[in-house]
Amino acid sequence: MGAKKKADNKSNNKDAGDKDDKKGGGKVKGAQSIVVRHILCEKHSKKEEALAKIREDPTLNNFIAVAREYSEDKAKQGGLLGTQRKGSLQPEFEEVAFALPESKGSNLNIGEAKTAFGYHLIVVEERK
Repeated sequence: MGAKKKADNKSNNKDAGDKDDKKGGGKVKGAQSIVVRHILCEKHSKKEEALAKIREDPTLNNFIAVAREYSEDKAKQGGLLGTQRKGSLQPEFEEVAFALPESKGSNLNIGEAKTAFGYHLIVVEERK
């Protein structure tokens, strides 16, 4: 029953996302979709370990390498979730991801979120 509710919320969130865009725009250019990467860790301590590794070399390439080593989801793809539209992600994740500016080269902007899946480190590569 809980999974069904989440699926229903996702379809409803698409409409809600459109309304939010009209109201407030966004903290960073009101993108409708983003190209996003993440590192998912079940345990907070593992997420903190991954974050420490990223801070040693705060580049997108290093984030990808750390994702391959630490992420418990999409590890082989360097944490790539691809292009995601508003309303298609977990609400806690989406709120952080759509507020982040793009990360390019050595200008890495990392967001953090906790969802039912675990702890996420989030990077946005492109805003559309």
